[in-house]
Amino acid sequence: MTNKVPFHELTFDKFRELATSVQLTHHEKVGFPNQYREGKEEAIFADMRAKLRSLDGRHKTVLEVGPGCSRLPIMLAVLCEERDHQLHFVDSPEMLAQLPEEAHIQKWPGRYPGDVDELFAQLSGKVDSVIAYSVIQYVFTEGNLWDFLDRTLSLLADGGEILFGDIPNTTMRKRFFSSAAGVQCHREYTGCDELPEVRFNLLEPGQMDDSVVLAILARARAQGYHAWLVPQADDLPMANRREDILIRKP
Repeated sequence: MTNKVPFHELTFDKFRELATSVQLTHHEKVGFPNQYREGKEEAIFADMRAKLRSLDGRHKTVLEVGPGCSRLPIMLAVLCEERDHQLHFVDSPEMLAQLPEEAHIQKWPGRYPGDVDELFAQLSGKVDSVIAYSVIQYVFTEGNLWDFLDRTLSLLADGGEILFGDIPNTTMRKRFFSSAAGVQCHREYTGCDELPEVRFNLLEPGQMDDSVVLAILARARAQGYHAWLVPQADDLPMANRREDILIRKP
């Protein structure tokens, strides 16, 4: 793993710094070592598209929160142009500056949701697809998760969908590395026979776990939205320890 980026210490402001670096790859700028994303973005986008049925419609309104500057938002922009969707990106000015300027794309600079009140004024009740991929864990550690969820729910049109993707669930990770498959994966990755260290019943501030992801489902459902915890496709780089949340307004 590269030591150029403190992957376990990332914040909104740190991502702003990474965005302007000329020494980092686009994978590193969005918080991933190259080996976790190189050659995987097509599979990630295919999995994302398979879960958000509205993306394959026509003339939809799409919002991506925290798109970063990898190839994934570029793929989304191309799809939206092909399907005549209106695409909205909200992220730091530094990240947005590296994304294309197109007629079907509107950029909203700032920290979501607190810095973009005009976005809510314009789009409330009108959005068909919301994507926040590898984002919600940073909201959990330095923001207000419930405000983030509630305000995002308010954007949905009837039938609209939210994909909170690539959620690192520490409990899921522990379950995997406690299994025979997880032990084998660990040995192949490290090249040694030692067992992975797994500790349950441990206080882990800042880590999302089963209690958090299930609470998100419960809160969305209690407010009248369908919500599911869904697995990632097997060919995704961290499918054995990350999962997605899909929410839909009936």
